[in-house]
Amino acid sequence: MDLHIQGKRALVMASSQGLGLGIASELAKEGAKVMLCGRSSDKLQEQADKLHAATGAEVLTSCVDLSDWDSVQATIDQVKASWQGLDILVNNSGGPRPGMASEVEHEEWLSYFQTMIASLMEMTRQFIEPMKAQQWGRILTVTSSGVEAPIANLGISNTLRSALVGWSKSLSNELAPFGITSNVLIPGRIHTQRVDSLDAAAAQRQGLPIEKIREQACAQIPVARYGKVEEFAAVAAFLLSEQASYVTGSKVRCDGGLISGI
Repeated sequence: MDLHIQGKRALVMASSQGLGLGIASELAKEGAKVMLCGRSSDKLQEQADKLHAATGAEVLTSCVDLSDWDSVQATIDQVKASWQGLDILVNNSGGPRPGMASEVEHEEWLSYFQTMIASLMEMTRQFIEPMKAQQWGRILTVTSSGVEAPIANLGISNTLRSALVGWSKSLSNELAPFGITSNVLIPGRIHTQRVDSLDAAAAQRQGLPIEKIREQACAQIPVARYGKVEEFAAVAAFLLSEQASYVTGSKVRCDGGLISGI
């Protein structure tokens, strides 16, 4: 299916690896121009070179630290200078440390709020006006299954990513008259480095082999396996396409049936 996004300009946050890179790769395959963002300039350039070689798409990079306002603004300015606007924005950020919500101190809450919420909100705010002017835009915010059913020992993620859901829904109502959609994409246990690290932490905490942790996790998933990044990215690409113009304000799951709620 042609997604009709050839030539569209896409900024994908936290895209040097994992889900972000998977989404960027899928968009590039569809002919979109892509800017990869992350903290490591070397890793970004390596992935950009690979992606360009594989797809022929225009792939730019921007080194950004979401905890630093000046760095966030520099990425915004780079997008505007390179493309004079934006069509597709994928809000994504690395996951916070494991831990219980009751043990997080005030300063740490504020620090994670900056990197996981405030920086993404500001970046989105500055790209809304250009999207309004062209009467077309796609905003997709990647969260976690913890926004539907809190995950044990991921108190920071459960709390802050849930705030993004309310924000995204608010945007969908405000921006629909301008041809701009805003949706949330919820991953289940997709096989990434992040999930590997969480499995390793659980194994250490419970004193079990990591293989046992994965076996237990798969037993909770109706399709009985972890998802592939490519499967998740395909769902994202559709939500960012012309064909998804009637999909907005939605929470879409790609979780193999993991989340038991209706």
